[in-house]
Amino acid sequence: MIKSHQSAAARPHPVSLRRRGPVLERAILESALEQLSTVGWHGLTMEGVASGAQTGKAAVYRRWPSKADLVADALRAGFPDLDVAPDHGSIREDLYQLCRRTRDAMLSRSGSALRSVIHECDGATAERLHGLIVTGVIEPSTRLFKEVVQRGIGRGDVRSDIAGELIFDVIPGIMMYRTKVCGSEWPDEELAEMVDQVMLPLLRPARA
Repeated sequence: MIKSHQSAAARPHPVSLRRRGPVLERAILESALEQLSTVGWHGLTMEGVASGAQTGKAAVYRRWPSKADLVADALRAGFPDLDVAPDHGSIREDLYQLCRRTRDAMLSRSGSALRSVIHECDGATAERLHGLIVTGVIEPSTRLFKEVVQRGIGRGDVRSDIAGELIFDVIPGIMMYRTKVCGSEWPDEELAEMVDQVMLPLLRPARA
């Protein structure tokens, strides 16, 4: 009988799936975001996160002693990039492009995770995470809207007397309401309608 065999040199070496340090931490944070976006705050468990990251539960608890600690870091890692305001030469186009960016962030995995935290977690946890949400999402997005409006004032296509913080809540407020209550996924044409029918009449100078 002829026996087939491989030499030691020819045998494939097993690939180690063991991860450490930042690589493992990133996998855990990604798994936490996935859990939040699919099963929500109440459904998220440390065991489920560990399973999604293909690691042991002990590896999660060594880094994050509680669910809230893990969620805070996962949200922080998943926040959208809100550094640069669009500049396309007109208030209409700038607002439209900023709305598209906001829409994409809201419908992303991190956006779904953030909404689950806002709407599901208990009061104590919501208070703990409130500062993170303000500094990571609300303040940066408001700053971009203000920058777009101020640039529009400088070009003369926005009223110079526009004032008050409420004007900067209009777009996020409408988008959150229609996303949560009406199930809208904000196709481009709806964004354009919101800009044309709501924001421009509020912002543009009155015609003589």
